[in-house]
Amino acid sequence: MIEDDARLAGMVAQYLEQSGFTVSCAADGLTGLSMLNNPPKGGPVELVVLDLMLPDIDGLEVCRRIRALPTALAQVPVLMLTAKGDAMDRIIGLELGADDYLPKPFEPRELLARIRAVLRRRGESPTADQLALRFGALEIDRDARAVSIGGAPCDLTSYQFDLLVALAERAGRVLTRDQIMEAVRGRELDAFDRSIDVHMGRIRAAIEADPKAPKRILTVRGVGYVFARQQD
Repeated sequence: MIEDDARLAGMVAQYLEQSGFTVSCAADGLTGLSMLNNPPKGGPVELVVLDLMLPDIDGLEVCRRIRALPTALAQVPVLMLTAKGDAMDRIIGLELGADDYLPKPFEPRELLARIRAVLRRRGESPTADQLALRFGALEIDRDARAVSIGGAPCDLTSYQFDLLVALAERAGRVLTRDQIMEAVRGRELDAFDRSIDVHMGRIRAAIEADPKAPKRILTVRGVGYVFARQQD
Protein backbone atom coordinates (compact mmCIF):
# COMPACT_ATOMS: atom_id res chain seq x y z
CA MET A 1 0.00 0.00 0.00
CA ILE A 2 1.44 3.36 -1.07
CA GLU A 3 -0.24 5.97 1.14
CA ASP A 4 1.23 8.97 2.98
CA ASP A 5 -1.54 9.08 5.61
CA ALA A 6 0.06 6.85 8.26
CA ARG A 7 -3.14 6.50 10.29
CA LEU A 8 -5.18 5.39 7.27
CA ALA A 9 -2.45 3.06 6.05
CA GLY A 10 -2.16 1.43 9.47
CA MET A 11 -5.92 0.96 9.79
CA VAL A 12 -6.24 -0.54 6.30
CA ALA A 13 -3.20 -2.79 6.79
CA GLN A 14 -4.62 -4.16 10.04
CA TYR A 15 -8.00 -4.82 8.43
CA LEU A 16 -6.53 -6.57 5.39
CA GLU A 17 -4.18 -8.67 7.50
CA GLN A 18 -7.14 -9.86 9.56
CA SER A 19 -8.58 -11.06 6.24
CA GLY A 20 -5.50 -13.10 5.38
CA PHE A 21 -3.35 -10.66 3.40
CA THR A 22 0.25 -9.69 4.09
CA VAL A 23 0.55 -5.91 3.80
CA SER A 24 3.58 -3.63 3.45
CA CYS A 25 3.19 0.15 3.50
CA ALA A 26 5.18 2.95 1.86
CA ALA A 27 4.64 6.64 2.63
CA ASP A 28 5.78 7.93 -0.78
CA GLY A 29 5.92 6.87 -4.40
CA LEU A 30 9.66 6.24 -4.74
CA THR A 31 9.74 4.05 -1.63
CA GLY A 32 6.75 2.12 -2.95
CA LEU A 33 8.44 1.51 -6.30
CA SER A 34 11.55 0.27 -4.50
CA MET A 35 9.45 -2.10 -2.39
CA LEU A 36 8.04 -3.69 -5.54
CA ASN A 37 11.48 -5.10 -6.32
CA ASN A 38 12.40 -5.84 -2.70
CA PRO A 39 9.25 -6.66 -0.70
CA PRO A 40 10.11 -6.18 3.01
CA LYS A 41 7.93 -9.13 4.06
CA GLY A 42 9.11 -11.51 1.36
CA GLY A 43 7.26 -13.03 -1.58
CA PRO A 44 6.18 -11.23 -4.73
CA VAL A 45 3.83 -8.25 -4.58
CA GLU A 46 0.42 -9.41 -5.82
CA LEU A 47 -1.42 -6.07 -5.80
CA VAL A 48 -0.70 -2.37 -5.19
CA VAL A 49 -3.15 -0.07 -3.39
CA LEU A 50 -2.01 3.34 -4.64
CA ASP A 51 -3.03 6.78 -3.40
CA LEU A 52 -2.96 9.56 -5.99
CA MET A 53 -1.80 12.35 -3.66
CA LEU A 54 1.76 11.57 -2.53
CA PRO A 55 4.52 13.87 -1.20
CA ASP A 56 7.11 13.18 -3.92
CA ILE A 57 5.70 11.88 -7.21
CA ASP A 58 1.96 11.50 -7.62
CA GLY A 59 0.11 8.22 -7.97
CA LEU A 60 -0.38 8.65 -11.71
CA GLU A 61 3.39 8.81 -12.19
CA VAL A 62 3.85 5.78 -9.93
CA CYS A 63 1.33 3.83 -12.03
CA ARG A 64 3.06 4.96 -15.23
CA ARG A 65 6.44 3.75 -13.92
CA ILE A 66 5.01 0.42 -12.80
CA ARG A 67 3.57 -0.25 -16.24
CA ALA A 68 6.91 0.71 -17.84
CA LEU A 69 8.93 -1.81 -15.81
CA PRO A 70 10.78 -4.35 -17.99
CA THR A 71 9.79 -7.27 -15.75
CA ALA A 72 6.68 -9.21 -14.77
CA LEU A 73 6.11 -6.54 -12.10
CA ALA A 74 4.72 -4.35 -14.89
CA GLN A 75 1.59 -6.53 -14.78
CA VAL A 76 0.95 -6.24 -11.04
CA PRO A 77 -2.67 -5.14 -10.42
CA VAL A 78 -3.07 -1.54 -9.26
CA LEU A 79 -6.06 -0.26 -7.29
CA MET A 80 -6.05 3.54 -7.06
CA LEU A 81 -7.40 5.63 -4.19
CA THR A 82 -8.76 8.93 -5.51
CA ALA A 83 -10.33 12.04 -4.04
CA LYS A 84 -14.09 11.99 -4.37
CA GLY A 85 -15.20 13.79 -7.50
CA ASP A 86 -11.83 13.72 -9.32
CA ALA A 87 -13.26 12.06 -12.43
CA MET A 88 -10.39 13.14 -14.69
CA ASP A 89 -7.79 11.57 -12.41
CA ARG A 90 -9.76 8.32 -12.42
CA ILE A 91 -9.98 8.35 -16.21
CA ILE A 92 -6.26 9.03 -16.60
CA GLY A 93 -5.45 6.36 -14.04
CA LEU A 94 -7.49 3.74 -15.89
CA GLU A 95 -5.89 4.80 -19.18
CA LEU A 96 -2.45 4.35 -17.60
CA GLY A 97 -3.33 0.80 -16.66
CA ALA A 98 -4.92 0.93 -13.21
CA ASP A 99 -7.24 -2.03 -12.67
CA ASP A 100 -9.77 -0.27 -10.45
CA TYR A 101 -10.23 2.83 -8.32
CA LEU A 102 -11.93 3.68 -5.06
CA PRO A 103 -12.87 7.25 -4.01
CA LYS A 104 -11.98 8.50 -0.53
CA PRO A 105 -13.39 8.24 2.04
CA PHE A 106 -14.13 4.53 1.73
CA GLU A 107 -15.22 1.62 3.86
CA PRO A 108 -12.44 -0.95 4.45
CA ARG A 109 -14.90 -3.71 3.58
CA GLU A 110 -15.45 -2.21 0.12
CA LEU A 111 -11.69 -1.98 -0.42
CA LEU A 112 -11.36 -5.65 0.54
CA ALA A 113 -14.16 -6.61 -1.88
CA ARG A 114 -12.53 -4.67 -4.72
CA ILE A 115 -9.11 -6.20 -4.01
CA ARG A 116 -10.58 -9.69 -4.13
CA ALA A 117 -12.44 -8.87 -7.36
CA VAL A 118 -9.27 -7.52 -9.03
CA LEU A 119 -7.28 -10.59 -7.98
CA ARG A 120 -10.02 -12.88 -9.29
CA ARG A 121 -10.01 -11.09 -12.64
CA ARG A 122 -6.22 -11.10 -12.90
CA GLY A 123 -5.50 -14.51 -11.40
CA GLU A 124 -5.61 -17.94 -12.93
CA SER A 125 -7.89 -20.66 -11.66
CA PRO A 126 -6.34 -22.07 -8.48
CA THR A 127 -4.82 -25.53 -8.60
CA ALA A 128 -5.78 -28.34 -6.26
CA ASP A 129 -2.60 -27.74 -4.27
CA GLN A 130 -3.49 -24.08 -3.82
CA LEU A 131 -6.98 -24.99 -2.63
CA ALA A 132 -5.64 -27.41 0.01
CA LEU A 133 -4.07 -26.46 3.33
CA ARG A 134 -1.69 -29.06 4.78
CA PHE A 135 -0.30 -29.21 8.31
CA GLY A 136 1.47 -32.49 8.90
CA ALA A 137 -1.13 -35.26 8.62
CA LEU A 138 -3.98 -32.73 8.61
CA GLU A 139 -5.32 -31.70 5.18
CA ILE A 140 -8.03 -29.08 4.63
CA ASP A 141 -9.43 -29.16 1.09
CA ARG A 142 -11.16 -25.81 0.54
CA ASP A 143 -12.57 -26.87 -2.85
CA ALA A 144 -14.17 -30.10 -1.66
CA ARG A 145 -14.89 -28.57 1.77
CA ALA A 146 -13.41 -31.66 3.38
CA VAL A 147 -10.95 -32.30 6.22
CA SER A 148 -8.87 -35.42 6.69
CA ILE A 149 -6.06 -36.68 8.92
CA GLY A 150 -3.75 -39.19 7.28
CA GLY A 151 -6.42 -39.69 4.63
CA ALA A 152 -9.17 -40.46 7.17
CA PRO A 153 -12.11 -38.01 6.91
CA CYS A 154 -13.05 -35.77 9.83
CA ASP A 155 -16.70 -35.08 10.60
CA LEU A 156 -17.34 -31.31 10.70
CA THR A 157 -20.41 -29.21 10.02
CA SER A 158 -20.25 -26.60 7.27
CA TYR A 159 -19.94 -23.82 9.85
CA GLN A 160 -17.21 -25.65 11.74
CA PHE A 161 -15.33 -26.13 8.46
CA ASP A 162 -15.50 -22.36 7.84
CA LEU A 163 -14.19 -21.66 11.34
CA LEU A 164 -11.31 -24.11 10.87
CA VAL A 165 -10.37 -22.56 7.51
CA ALA A 166 -10.47 -19.06 9.03
CA LEU A 167 -7.94 -20.15 11.66
CA ALA A 168 -5.76 -22.29 9.37
CA GLU A 169 -5.43 -19.54 6.74
CA ARG A 170 -4.04 -17.32 9.51
CA ALA A 171 -1.83 -19.97 11.14
CA GLY A 172 0.40 -18.55 13.85
CA ARG A 173 -1.76 -15.46 14.34
CA VAL A 174 -3.79 -15.04 17.52
CA LEU A 175 -7.40 -14.21 16.68
CA THR A 176 -10.05 -12.86 19.00
CA ARG A 177 -13.54 -14.31 18.86
CA ASP A 178 -14.72 -11.15 17.09
CA GLN A 179 -12.00 -11.53 14.44
CA ILE A 180 -12.95 -15.18 13.88
CA MET A 181 -16.61 -14.26 13.49
CA GLU A 182 -15.67 -11.41 11.12
CA ALA A 183 -13.60 -13.86 9.02
CA VAL A 184 -16.67 -16.02 8.44
CA ARG A 185 -19.07 -13.10 8.04
CA GLY A 186 -21.98 -13.68 5.75
CA ARG A 187 -22.92 -16.79 7.73
CA GLU A 188 -25.62 -16.77 10.39
CA LEU A 189 -23.76 -16.37 13.68
CA ASP A 190 -24.89 -17.11 17.18
CA ALA A 191 -25.30 -14.07 19.39
CA PHE A 192 -22.77 -14.99 22.07
CA ASP A 193 -19.00 -15.41 21.98
CA ARG A 194 -19.33 -18.64 23.94
CA SER A 195 -20.85 -20.28 20.84
CA ILE A 196 -17.40 -20.04 19.23
CA ASP A 197 -15.96 -21.95 22.20
CA VAL A 198 -18.50 -24.74 21.76
CA HIS A 199 -17.68 -25.06 18.06
CA MET A 200 -13.94 -25.02 18.78
CA GLY A 201 -14.44 -27.89 21.21
CA ARG A 202 -16.19 -29.91 18.52
CA ILE A 203 -13.52 -29.09 15.93
CA ARG A 204 -10.84 -30.23 18.39
CA ALA A 205 -12.76 -33.45 18.97
CA ALA A 206 -12.60 -34.09 15.23
CA ILE A 207 -8.98 -33.13 14.45
CA GLU A 208 -6.97 -33.50 17.66
CA ALA A 209 -5.41 -36.75 18.88
CA ASP A 210 -6.25 -35.61 22.42
CA PRO A 211 -8.87 -32.81 22.47
CA LYS A 212 -8.07 -32.12 26.14
CA ALA A 213 -4.43 -31.41 25.25
CA PRO A 214 -4.74 -29.84 21.79
CA LYS A 215 -1.72 -29.27 19.58
CA ARG A 216 -3.43 -27.74 16.56
CA ILE A 217 -5.95 -25.20 17.90
CA LEU A 218 -4.58 -23.51 21.00
CA THR A 219 -6.44 -21.26 23.43
CA VAL A 220 -4.81 -17.94 24.29
CA ARG A 221 -6.38 -17.15 27.63
CA GLY A 222 -8.24 -13.85 27.70
CA VAL A 223 -7.74 -13.29 23.96
CA GLY A 224 -8.96 -16.05 21.66
CA TYR A 225 -7.42 -18.83 19.59
CA VAL A 226 -4.38 -19.55 17.44
CA PHE A 227 -3.84 -22.28 14.88
CA ALA A 228 -0.35 -23.76 15.40
CA ARG A 229 2.00 -23.60 12.40
CA GLN A 230 4.12 -26.61 13.42
CA GLN A 231 2.22 -29.84 13.78
CA ASP A 232 2.83 -33.57 13.54
